[in-house]
Amino acid sequence: MNEHVKPYHKDGEGKKEEVEQMFDNIAHRYDFLNHLLSAGIDRLWRKKAIKHIGGYSPKCVLDMATGTGDFAFDAANILELDKIVALDLSEEMLTIGRKKMKKNRHNIIEFVKGDSENLNYESNSFDAMTAGFGVRNFENLEKGLREMYRVLKPGAPLVILEVSQPENKFLKAIFSVYFKGILPLVGRLFSKDHRAYTYLPESVEAFPKGEDFIKILKKIGYSNAKHQALTLGICAMYTCEK
Repeated sequence: MNEHVKPYHKDGEGKKEEVEQMFDNIAHRYDFLNHLLSAGIDRLWRKKAIKHIGGYSPKCVLDMATGTGDFAFDAANILELDKIVALDLSEEMLTIGRKKMKKNRHNIIEFVKGDSENLNYESNSFDAMTAGFGVRNFENLEKGLREMYRVLKPGAPLVILEVSQPENKFLKAIFSVYFKGILPLVGRLFSKDHRAYTYLPESVEAFPKGEDFIKILKKIGYSNAKHQALTLGICAMYTCEK
């Protein structure tokens, strides 16, 4: 199960605490490695997701598991928004996001330390929500998704990006060599954290994919839930509404 896959497998620590520690550890190299290991394609995925929520003309957006804020910055550049709440568990990631905000001179983004499973916002607060490559890190996936549902306004969109695996056997084999062999090696070299980029493929493998994840979204109450494979299936985009 997803909640049993943890970065460090320490006795007495939950997934939430370990994920926070992991991202605090790798925050200083996160942006560099993220763009390097994805060859910059992650920017195209985010733009596609932002285009989707743009069709709803949102004014106040919550970016879950924002990391250093790439999704929030792209949304601020592309959409006409009044406010973006960029929420993450890792204070070190948020610190880097705030530094980037000063350079980009965005004044509509608020970086907030928070827990996806216990959001400190009133119900029906946000016009749209994004989550880029962070939902699989939730300790309790369904609890986190329910909280996201609660704070969305009725009819508001949610778009989730997650790393996935190609269905084509040949492409899947090539991707597996890269994802389980090359990526952890490069990640360890630059981040100095020996588990973070081994945990990545483990967490992707454990996360429900395609229709399995759609079933969870529908169970919680989301409507119009769909998924789309991007870039030969190495990324999945999930869209739905409250």
